[in-house]
Amino acid sequence: MGGGSQKGNADHGGRDAAGRITLWGIEVFAAVAEEGSLTAAAQRLGTSPSGVSQQLASLEAAIGQPLIDRARRPVAVTPAGAAFRRRAQRILNEAAQARAELAVPGLAHLTDLRLGMIEDLEAEVTPRLLAGIADELTHCQFLLETGASHRLFDLLESRALDVIVAAEMGAPADWMEMHPLIEEPFVVAAPKGSVPDGGDALAALKALPLILYTQRHLMGRQIGAHLARQNLTLAHRFELDSYTAIMALVAAGAGWTILTPLGLMRTRRFAPDVDVLPLPFPPLSRRISLHARAGVLQDMPERLAARLRGLLGDLIVAPALSRMPWLGEELRILDDQPAMTSPAATTSAREI
Repeated sequence: MGGGSQKGNADHGGRDAAGRITLWGIEVFAAVAEEGSLTAAAQRLGTSPSGVSQQLASLEAAIGQPLIDRARRPVAVTPAGAAFRRRAQRILNEAAQARAELAVPGLAHLTDLRLGMIEDLEAEVTPRLLAGIADELTHCQFLLETGASHRLFDLLESRALDVIVAAEMGAPADWMEMHPLIEEPFVVAAPKGSVPDGGDALAALKALPLILYTQRHLMGRQIGAHLARQNLTLAHRFELDSYTAIMALVAAGAGWTILTPLGLMRTRRFAPDVDVLPLPFPPLSRRISLHARAGVLQDMPERLAARLRGLLGDLIVAPALSRMPWLGEELRILDDQPAMTSPAATTSAREI
């Protein structure tokens, strides 16, 4: 939830009183430290590079030490900057929480919400979610970022997003609140009729190439690691980052793949030419949750999570179970009491 109110003061030539440390100056410093560039920080904060430079100069003058080494590329924090950065983040977190707590009534007057969503949900769930909360937050401007879970977590940590919906990547950080949404298993998608009923499914699949989800994303690496744990070496010719391209190849008989029900629901037009089966080896699953900075948005994350559970149940779980009733409890909506496990103890796939 950016520094809009402070920015107005900064754009008038940075005329802060000498020796004064301002909240806007701290936010500018944090952005430069995270981005490694004055220009990138200016773009993120919606101000000018000269304004960023002036704010940094004023903050350094107030503190009495250089905080940023501008001679390096990318720019880097000095030893004094590294020490100040820890304090700066605490100050910004407290300021954000104070603004949220003083909002009256609740968050009805929220002016901007920056939301990150994994791409799996962009076709159906995300538009319905935005339409619903837009009716509730009538004065709010929305920014939507879609992408891979690891990228969304980076944007949440750097304060570029307020709320994200992403695949879990282990236990949440101590500054984060997490609201679980859905757990889904990985399944096999194979060309129609390529795996005979009652036959050896794994043997039949080994006769076809495996079409891999890209190893550049953590989900692909997680699938690869799970196969390695089963001592499975499977021939493959394709490694793709597009559900549509993967399922088009499967439907054309070019091979088989491992995906989740969310991926299958996005590519349902290929369903007549594809058989969906359980994994013919030990199961693998992932959990998707809503994450935000703890306490900053009052009960907004919890209410967004409740709305998302309803949408996921109606748009994903119900139609998926209608088509694949054998999924049973493996595909399920989660309540808001997460069971925390260490990253090493879980076999859940963590990334889209």
